[in-house]
Amino acid sequence: MNKGALLKVVEKKYTRTDLPQFKPGDTVRVNYKVREGNRTRVQAYEGVVLKIKRGGFNSAFTVRKISFNEGVERIFPFNSPLIDSVDVVSRGKVRRAKLYYLRELRGKAARLKSDRKRLNDDVEAKAVATKEATDAKAAADAAEAQAKAQQQAADAGEEAKA
Repeated sequence: MNKGALLKVVEKKYTRTDLPQFKPGDTVRVNYKVREGNRTRVQAYEGVVLKIKRGGFNSAFTVRKISFNEGVERIFPFNSPLIDSVDVVSRGKVRRAKLYYLRELRGKAARLKSDRKRLNDDVEAKAVATKEATDAKAAADAAEAQAKAQQQAADAGEEAKA
């Protein structure tokens, strides 16, 4: 087995698949586990995705936010176990892969257009997911009711014999 195949086998165990799809320009909220002393808490970091570095297991994304009139950028590895969750707050419409130009812009000039098409796709996908979940729950409830009815019929048959 060569080194590349061995690395893939080891990395597969730690690769995360639960993060949503997002692109540069999207506003995301990263819930990050922070350790303070002997306890850990989850801290939200919300900002615009400036860039996504694709490097297999070493992929990372950079999020920029404005805190007390100062721009703050933070790099999050995709596969970090310290990331609790990532929520896409809004979808931005941009024509660049790296949004370094946002570093020089301030205030209203730093706003990005909303990508309505991807927002509508998100809403439709969420509606389909909730419909599937309710259908699955209804099917499970029906199966449970049928099993309960069969059990009652079996109990009634036993009482009739006794």
